[in-house]
Amino acid sequence: MHHHPANHLPTHYLMNNPQTNQPVFVNAFARLHMGFLDLNGSQGRRFGSLGVGLDALDTLIELAIGDNVFGEVEPAYIKQSKQLILQHANIKQAVSIKVHREIPRHFGLGSGTQMALAIGVGINQLFDLNLSLTEIAQITKRGLRSGIGIGTFVKGGLVLDGGRGVDTIVPPIITQQPFPEDWRILLIFDHQHVGVHGDEEVQAFSRLKDAGLAETQAVNHQVLMRALPAIQEGDLTIFGEAVATLQAYTGDYFAPAQGGRYASQQVARVLNFLSEHKINCVGQSSWGPTGFAVFESEEVAMQYLAELQSIFKQTELSWLLCKARNKGALVNTEIKA
Repeated sequence: MHHHPANHLPTHYLMNNPQTNQPVFVNAFARLHMGFLDLNGSQGRRFGSLGVGLDALDTLIELAIGDNVFGEVEPAYIKQSKQLILQHANIKQAVSIKVHREIPRHFGLGSGTQMALAIGVGINQLFDLNLSLTEIAQITKRGLRSGIGIGTFVKGGLVLDGGRGVDTIVPPIITQQPFPEDWRILLIFDHQHVGVHGDEEVQAFSRLKDAGLAETQAVNHQVLMRALPAIQEGDLTIFGEAVATLQAYTGDYFAPAQGGRYASQQVARVLNFLSEHKINCVGQSSWGPTGFAVFESEEVAMQYLAELQSIFKQTELSWLLCKARNKGALVNTEIKA
């Protein structure tokens, strides 16, 4: 195992340091998880995922030194990440966190990772700790399976991570490319359904049977030789076909734990409708229940959205049309609550 020296962290802070009394803002964005590349593991690595940062659904937090500065009760999952960072850095002072906005939790959009990283980066800024994002992910126990949320936090875009080997601390980012600016991403939400998460997720992974090596290799070929070049060439048809194979592979692996290829039957109906209409870049993000579809332009996306809203109006579904985000999270720069 690699151990990072902790000796570059000062053990005490002077309260009269002017920079520490300013609150820090961190703004992080949701991400789509398009699927896992290796659910077989026989070649020495496991997982590996493809995803993209979204320019919508964000988490905005404000951090300040002191106890109960904002007069708000912090939920347990926020306290936990905060305590892990403070303990690691040996900081005795209290830090208060106010959540101005938050990515919806347990919808498969990576809210937990973005929140943990935002808290870590905020505390890092408050106390000038010199922690790297990899260290923050490690301390807050993020990136256990997927590294794409860490990649999108850094600079957005389409991210491919290399999964976990025996000694991996945080999955390495293999490639990161800008997502075509003209393409539009439709998110499909089923509010009757909560995605698998937390302990339930860990349990599910331990019970699921490894995918076969041949189909794992076929999916990797699709991602490497079709999806990635297609992004650079702006070819949504090829990209979509490759994503569809990745989705089938991932969804079938998880089917025993989520009751089918997709977690939500309502979302499945929408995705099937789109596939039948030759919109092939569709799928479920993470464990769902959120579905996604990628369109080549705003115009085409609006057309389909209007049609979907009328066909599926009797359902509990809601819709959000957005773009990819080809930039990372913001810290204190142009942010104001």
